[in-house]
Amino acid sequence: MTTVLVVDDNEAVRAGLVLILASAPDLAVVGEAADGVEALARARELRPDVVLMDVRMPRMDGIAATRALAGLTDVLVLTTFDHDEYVYGALRAGAAGFLLKNTDAGALVDAVRTVARGEGLIAPEVTRRVITAFAGRTTTTAPPGLGELTGREREVLTQLGLGRSNQEIAAALGTTAATTKTHVSRILTKLGVRSRVQAAIVARESGLVHPLADDGGRPGP
Repeated sequence: MTTVLVVDDNEAVRAGLVLILASAPDLAVVGEAADGVEALARARELRPDVVLMDVRMPRMDGIAATRALAGLTDVLVLTTFDHDEYVYGALRAGAAGFLLKNTDAGALVDAVRTVARGEGLIAPEVTRRVITAFAGRTTTTAPPGLGELTGREREVLTQLGLGRSNQEIAAALGTTAATTKTHVSRILTKLGVRSRVQAAIVARESGLVHPLADDGGRPGP
């Protein structure tokens, strides 16, 4: 059973999200919060597997709350707004996923499951914009920790940069999903990042992945 905390300042929206998630037999909504401050308190109390987080809220917004929750739980940002500043802000803060509120019920439930498995997810509507944003931002300066990665971990990081899941990475590299998950965990620790999405950004910015490659695309030089 995956436990979820729903955070949104609109009571009606919050109730709708709870209803959708409660319809899934493997998901359990353990709490609700109306702003970032309340979200932090509830998350620390309840220790949910996933926090479904709105962005624009009073007292503390969802991006600040996501940053504060890094390492405690996985955050799936769900918002009406797909402005670049919100997308990049959420991913930089350590969000494991970013979805728009026009996502249908089935996709929302699947997204929560995906994040609970430790895999990143970005709404298809904004994925290309995110990729494009990092095109041309390749740097010749290796980020801290990149040099500490083993050869296999660099291969896994490249696959993360292509947006692949643990199972897809395992198939591509001829290993198991469990082994891949271990590699991903070590990569996050060595790079000092909070999520696999942030690791994917490192892969693109450091040139391990061609800036315009997408899932199934080609690695960079």
